[in-house]
Amino acid sequence: MKLKGAEIICESLLKEGIDVIFGHPGGAILPFYDALWSYPQLKHILVRHEQSAAHAADGYARMTGKPGVCVATSGPGATNLVTGIMNARADSIPMVCITGQVARPVLGSEAFQECDICSIAAACSKRTYMVMSTDDLASTIHEAFRTAVSGRPGPVLVDVPRDVQLELAEFSYPETPGCVIEPEVLSEETLINVKRAAELINQSERPVIIGGHGVVMSRAFDEVKDLAETTGIPVINTLLGLSGFPRTHELSLGMLGMHGMYWNNMIIEQSDLIIGLGMRFDDRVTGKASTFAPHARIIHLDIEGSQIGRNVPVEVPLQGDAKSILQSLVPLVKNVSRPAWMAYINETRDRHPSLAIPSSENLQAQEVLVEINRLIQENPETVVVTGVGQHQMWAAQFLEFNNSNTFVSSGGLGTMGFELPAAMGAQLGRPGAPVWSIAGDGGFQMTLQELATVAQEKMPLKIALFNNGILGMIRQWQELFFEQHLKETPIPGPTMSN
Repeated sequence: MKLKGAEIICESLLKEGIDVIFGHPGGAILPFYDALWSYPQLKHILVRHEQSAAHAADGYARMTGKPGVCVATSGPGATNLVTGIMNARADSIPMVCITGQVARPVLGSEAFQECDICSIAAACSKRTYMVMSTDDLASTIHEAFRTAVSGRPGPVLVDVPRDVQLELAEFSYPETPGCVIEPEVLSEETLINVKRAAELINQSERPVIIGGHGVVMSRAFDEVKDLAETTGIPVINTLLGLSGFPRTHELSLGMLGMHGMYWNNMIIEQSDLIIGLGMRFDDRVTGKASTFAPHARIIHLDIEGSQIGRNVPVEVPLQGDAKSILQSLVPLVKNVSRPAWMAYINETRDRHPSLAIPSSENLQAQEVLVEINRLIQENPETVVVTGVGQHQMWAAQFLEFNNSNTFVSSGGLGTMGFELPAAMGAQLGRPGAPVWSIAGDGGFQMTLQELATVAQEKMPLKIALFNNGILGMIRQWQELFFEQHLKETPIPGPTMSN
């Protein structure tokens, strides 16, 4: 069957199980949009800025587990995707970005809206593809989806010249979609290391589990819970790992690191074994890496081998999918009574409470979050998407997520303006759940044009906007480290509530 290149893109997306895409039309991608006319199965969400298309695809991917798909034209349309691509790369989100390109005969001539987006995006994606023949289009898209989900997930970009979209070619597609990954079979070396890890866990006196985003991405919520309950070991979470373990569980200690609970940093200091699951031991977790957990041996599980031992020395490396490895580990561990360690943990929490709300006649952000948390407890399926700044960290401290994969944030790149478009994607990815976008007024003004998209699509999003007229996190750093020179952190603006 011969199809135009644009139709081949649509057919390929359907073969990959894609039903929602985010984008904005333009000249070089118009053949694809013309083809969309004949593909009502592909729901297209018209964003008001291409950066939002990438963030929305990101939010959609986090909720569904499928690669998010975003579309943009050449030149500025493609470059506007770059921040969202890098955000997905930093947080390991599978995404396929399809960009239009000028026609092949004028490539390299500085044609209108010509841009070498493949070179630009190469540094912030897993791979980029330039499709120079319509015959290669379907196989390239299949490979792009496979690349996006293989190993450590991430974004991939496929650049398609305008004339490639218009030419005819025979269409065939592999029977197995690229985004379908076979269950992982653990290697003999990994199984040996799983046994070593179990021995360390059973022998430890002051162990702690740190659950990261890899737990959420691998859907290993139940496996981490089994590990904690089987061993009696308490669980600390990273920012992006917060919905990887039930927060109201008796073994949950909340977040650690720069903006985490003080007691957790003290507990890490005294631990003799750290079981790091799907996390990178990055600087916001460890502080100065050379002084992190000075008494602890470290078991490090991560899907990407290059991350293991990269920032801290590791006793037992476990490379692979968190869910698969934990299913092999849990039967080997024992419940060991550690009364002295648990007493120390409880005493430390009591001595260093971290959730005090400032006394004030004015409404405090923390009080708002306490009320939102009440709503979350009434409906644990609620999804929260935050921006970046003080409101993000207050949300991480005060909100209690008891269901898997219900907290979304920009953790690795720290992208202001992420919250609204990512919440759009989350709402479409999980239409039956209440979705909150929690925003500061600084980040909100970066992507607030997407309110038009929310209205157009009649999305039932809920938005909590912390509007204090200040770039709060930046001001906090100015107060602490720059002699209170509050330069360019007040942001007077319109009355947001109207």
